[in-house]
Amino acid sequence: MILTGGSDVVYYKLLMSMLAGVTLEWFVILPDGHVTTFDQFTTLFREQYLVNRAPTRLSYDVFDIKQYQGESLKEFLNRFRIQVVRLKPTDEAMKVHAFVKGMLSGPFSESLLRFYLKTFTEIRHRALAHITADDRVTEKHVLVGPIRPRATDRPQPMRVHEMTTEKKGAGKPNMVPIT
Repeated sequence: MILTGGSDVVYYKLLMSMLAGVTLEWFVILPDGHVTTFDQFTTLFREQYLVNRAPTRLSYDVFDIKQYQGESLKEFLNRFRIQVVRLKPTDEAMKVHAFVKGMLSGPFSESLLRFYLKTFTEIRHRALAHITADDRVTEKHVLVGPIRPRATDRPQPMRVHEMTTEKKGAGKPNMVPIT
């Protein structure tokens, strides 16, 4: 319609077909003659529903992203990366600092403090290497080696109790006292 043009009446009719629920009720109860142009209606509509608009996010909101207790490095890295795409911070040093500041204390965060990385890409590569190594270690701990088969032809050792009872009874005939 923008390309071909159209009157305000056509705009209103098309708009009515797109509205539903409370928004349609609001549109219907507007007094006759209250709105004279579509631009005026657009302004009224924005004022009416301005509260529902999501607040604009700023690039420094990246510092609000924190790693949750129990959240793995992989999960935090993915969540942080998604937020960086949404917030579009341009300063690379700010992304690096926000990521390090948002991490819980642990071996990986301590390694980041020791080796100053300049870009978020470097952090991602280092994190992926750490995650892969961590997965291998976890996998190794989970694996259980084969159970050593017991030799069946080997004689079982005598228990201490069996040895002492045999010695006491051996060599002495069973005597029953006569009364």
